[in-house]
Amino acid sequence: MFTHVMVGSNDLERARRFYDATFVALGGNPGEFDARGRLIYVHEGGRLMITKPIDGKPATAANGGTIGIAAAGRDHVLAWHAAGTAHGGTAIESPPAERPNGAFVAYLRDPDGNKLSARSHPTNEIGMRSGRD
Repeated sequence: MFTHVMVGSNDLERARRFYDATFVALGGNPGEFDARGRLIYVHEGGRLMITKPIDGKPATAANGGTIGIAAAGRDHVLAWHAAGTAHGGTAIESPPAERPNGAFVAYLRDPDGNKLSARSHPTNEIGMRSGRD
């Protein structure tokens, strides 16, 4: 559905340390800077881009927004959460846990305040689910 998700950062090197650690914990690769200076991560067919705002104003986090990242299993979710908190992220909401629908979920804010979640499903299928989890 989406070609990419882009978030702003006030410190791209700090963001790189955080996102490199979290994507590697999920079995992914470190990010790369493109010709425009945007930091790009490709994972599970999706693309996350981090950039300084083009209007020159400070980057701010969305209120009510969450970026969900696919994880292969519970161990990957836990590794993602540990890597994120060790590299400037903040644990938020409840601790990593299984939800009533069987998904295992963890939440973090990146160093710029963007809300992220890593989620694995018991069938390892990523897609639309009914009901709130």
